[in-house]
Amino acid sequence: MHERLSFFVKRDSPIHRLNPMTKAVMALSLVLIAFLSPWYWTPLALFLFVILPLSLVARVAREYWNFILKVILPTLIILFIMQAFFLPGESRSIFEVFGLEITELSARLAFRNVMRILVMISSFTILLLTTHPSELMSDLSRRGLPGQFAYVVISSLQIIPQMQAKAQTIISAQRSRGLDTQSSFLRRVGGILPLVGPLVFGSLVEVEERAIAIEARGFTSTRPKTFLREIQDTSFDRALRWALIACVILTLILRIWLS
Repeated sequence: MHERLSFFVKRDSPIHRLNPMTKAVMALSLVLIAFLSPWYWTPLALFLFVILPLSLVARVAREYWNFILKVILPTLIILFIMQAFFLPGESRSIFEVFGLEITELSARLAFRNVMRILVMISSFTILLLTTHPSELMSDLSRRGLPGQFAYVVISSLQIIPQMQAKAQTIISAQRSRGLDTQSSFLRRVGGILPLVGPLVFGSLVEVEERAIAIEARGFTSTRPKTFLREIQDTSFDRALRWALIACVILTLILRIWLS
C-alpha cells in the first residue's frame, strides 16, 4: 500500500510550476503582511482575494477546504469566542451572557487575530499542497543552505503526514486483530492505548533508519553536490519574489507611518 508521506497533491497548475522558493516567499510574505498591516480588515482581504484564488488556480481547493473545515475551523471558532469575551475593549456592548460581554472593539480585535491565524495556516497549507518536499529541499540546498538545516525544514513538513500514515497502518493492523475502533466514544478512547506504543516506537526506529540512509548517501560530505532534477528559477519567479518583498516593506512603512 502506498503511504502518502507529504501533503503534496500532484496537479498541472501555474502555482505548481513556480519555483519552490517563490512559493515559500509568497507564503511568508502573506503572513507578514497580515500581521504588519495597520488595518484590521487586511487579513480578510488577503484571504478572500489572494488565498482563495490561489487555491483555485492551483486546483487544490478541495484538499484545502477539507483541511481547513475539519482541522482548523473548530479551533478558530473557539479562539474567536474566547478572545471576544476576554480581550479588553471600551466600546458599545453587542452581546452579554453570565456577566461576560462582547464589545465592538473586542469583537473586531478577535476577528483580526483569528483571520491572521487563518491567513498564516492557509498560506503554508497551499505551499505544502503545491510543493513536493524533495523539490524544496533540493532548491534550498542549491541556494547554499546547509544540508542539516534543509533536512530539518523538510522533516518538519513531513512529520504530520508520516505520523498519519503510520497511525492508519497500525489501526488497520489492530482492527484485523479484533480491536474495536468504530463503536462508542469511550471504547474508542480505550482503544487508543494499544496504538500509542507501536506509533511512538515505530517513529523512533524510522528516525534511526533515515539517519543511516542519509549518512550512507554522503549527507555530511563537504564536496559539491549534484542533483538528479534541476529546479527551474525563471525571470518571472525572481520578479515575483522581489515584488512580494517590496509589498512587505511597503506594509511595514505604512505601519510605522500610521502608528
